[in-house]
Amino acid sequence: MRAGYCGLPPFDSLEFNTEMVSNVIGLLKCGRASDVVGLTAEHLLYCHPVLSVILAKLFQLVLTSRHIPDGFKHSYIVPIPKVKDCRTKAMLCDDFRGIAISPIMSKVFEHCLLKQLQLCVASTDNQFGFKKGLSCSHAIYSVRNIVNRFVSRGSTVNLCAIDLSKAFDKVNHHGLRIKLMKRHIPVQFLELVENLFSSCYTRIKWDEHWSKEFRVEFGVRQGSVLSPLLFAIYIDNIGNLCNPATVYTLYCMLMTLFY
Repeated sequence: MRAGYCGLPPFDSLEFNTEMVSNVIGLLKCGRASDVVGLTAEHLLYCHPVLSVILAKLFQLVLTSRHIPDGFKHSYIVPIPKVKDCRTKAMLCDDFRGIAISPIMSKVFEHCLLKQLQLCVASTDNQFGFKKGLSCSHAIYSVRNIVNRFVSRGSTVNLCAIDLSKAFDKVNHHGLRIKLMKRHIPVQFLELVENLFSSCYTRIKWDEHWSKEFRVEFGVRQGSVLSPLLFAIYIDNIGNLCNPATVYTLYCMLMTLFY
């Protein structure tokens, strides 16, 4: 599929200007941990305004060359204990939650890229995760209304909940590319995503000690701005199963089998 893929025509409006970069920097949240080279959001917020001009030119070069700097793909992970009693209990790897810290420059670039590609990364209305203004409470409200509708008419409702353990870490890169190609995204964006996931390195930080750097060869990048939306695309087919047309088709198939 990748060899003969051409996708939709490139967006004419896909460019990074100073105003866009400046707006993204202005929305960065302060008080967060510094990245692997010691930079924080405060460095970008309180530096000379010419930085937005320089970053806009850098991001435009990245878009033109379709090559993401290696520094954008280096991060580190801080393990946070899940259990409260971490002094008397022997801790295992599963007793920690890894918090990944990505480079602040990479976050600014991904925010700018996301502003240009909102239509390409949109997911079905049946998904409530990673969307502005939506949360678990909206999903629970929708499920509750559906259950009440069937129960009020004397029907029985069966619910199935699937817990995707470490879902971000198990995303197959080839499968993600197939999902993106089926959306006919422009080749320039596909190449940027491919480049973003290639040669990613991370290390573990425990107090003031650092592990050796190792390569991440699967999963979407923890701490990345694009990762939640790419994961939503990866599982978007599940949400499409809830469309009325799909449900009716499955119902007709079942009726054919039983009768």
